[in-house]
Amino acid sequence: MSVVQKLIVILILGSSLAAAACGNSSPAPTPSGPATTVSIPSGASTLTLSAYNPNPVMVTVGTTVRWTNSDSVAHTSTADGGAWNSGSVNGGGTFDFKFPSAGTFNYHCTIHPNMVGTVVVQ
Repeated sequence: MSVVQKLIVILILGSSLAAAACGNSSPAPTPSGPATTVSIPSGASTLTLSAYNPNPVMVTVGTTVRWTNSDSVAHTSTADGGAWNSGSVNGGGTFDFKFPSAGTFNYHCTIHPNMVGTVVVQ
């Protein structure tokens, strides 16, 4: 293969990789294994124990919990003990966390600290 042919191949591969990186519109990967959804309802910032639904959420070890923000404002799911922190989840957004061990995990919204929940992992 000539030097010119090698350069053409490199240019084609490089532009293909760049296009794939910029145009990746595939959905986020689905968590493997069992999954449970916790909803953050509209108006959650004024709620306390019902700001996350269900609350408490009961799951088995290895389950992924997906928090879905159905509100129009951002919220977080932040473990009191630091086991997870979703960061800001905008309206319509989600956050997943897989629970690898048993325990009772209290959590809250760092933006609206009156929003509290519990995950019980058996």
